[in-house]
Amino acid sequence: MPEYVVEARGLVKRFRETVAVNGVDLFVERGRVYGALGPNGSGKSTTVRMLLGLARPNEGEVKLFGRSIADNGPELFRRVGAVVETPAFVPYLSGRDNLRLLEKYTPGAGERGIEIALDRVHLLHAAHRRFKNYSLGMKQRLGIAAAILHDPELIVLDEPTNGLDPQGTREVRALIPELAAEGRTIVLCSHLLYEVEQVCDAVAIFQRGEIVAQGDTKTLIGTRSTLHLRAADVEGIAAALAESRWKANVRRDGDELVIDDAGHDGAEVNRFLAAEGHFVAELRQVVPTLEDFFFKVTDAEREV
Repeated sequence: MPEYVVEARGLVKRFRETVAVNGVDLFVERGRVYGALGPNGSGKSTTVRMLLGLARPNEGEVKLFGRSIADNGPELFRRVGAVVETPAFVPYLSGRDNLRLLEKYTPGAGERGIEIALDRVHLLHAAHRRFKNYSLGMKQRLGIAAAILHDPELIVLDEPTNGLDPQGTREVRALIPELAAEGRTIVLCSHLLYEVEQVCDAVAIFQRGEIVAQGDTKTLIGTRSTLHLRAADVEGIAAALAESRWKANVRRDGDELVIDDAGHDGAEVNRFLAAEGHFVAELRQVVPTLEDFFFKVTDAEREV
């Protein structure tokens, strides 16, 4: 049986007449980097807030480490670190002194723990600088340092790259697998498809307050790639392929021919067509992405 760090069953959250979360079941195994993916307003952030005890569900139950947060919240949350929205610190204090201030309220890390946390998020070189002089990416990384100060088993990051410039986004994104490599479980809440695909090995896709797909990222995406062909004589090539072993998988897509499940057959297809007297102008393999799967299982517009 898998060991679940997070178990949410039948979560419902209403705001007056609006149902923000509707019957969500969420299961996160230990050691996973788990992505909660969906457009703004899909219910993912509200779900994450219920996992952290920041919002109370109208229905359903949340368990962390196999125990209900309703009965054991304070004890369980000591094992959790989180960055929800933009982290706030004292502007005129240095990064190190901000962590020292936090450590007084959550004692245990000590000076060594503070230095380890700063090193973990690659901020030792700037630990003496005032927070107000940090870049957006550095501010976000200091927030993550605060979240890991007490060495949590579970880290929850809600839109950690929101509002960051490309450099800051890259810095934070690179940090996530490093934290996971230390044996932590990470839940990443994001509306960025590329971000989730890059760092998450499992994902739940939210739409209108419900989860419409959940599982291993690679399994959901699939491994079957397609072969796309462009040529002057598309009709002639289509006729030739109709007599080939790929005939059942050939379809027209605009001015291209697509052969499903044949992404690795490019050289063989090219040789076959050349032998039939047909030559292609372009032949390329297209590998499925999380974006393809997302728009397959949702009716969202391609603006996510």
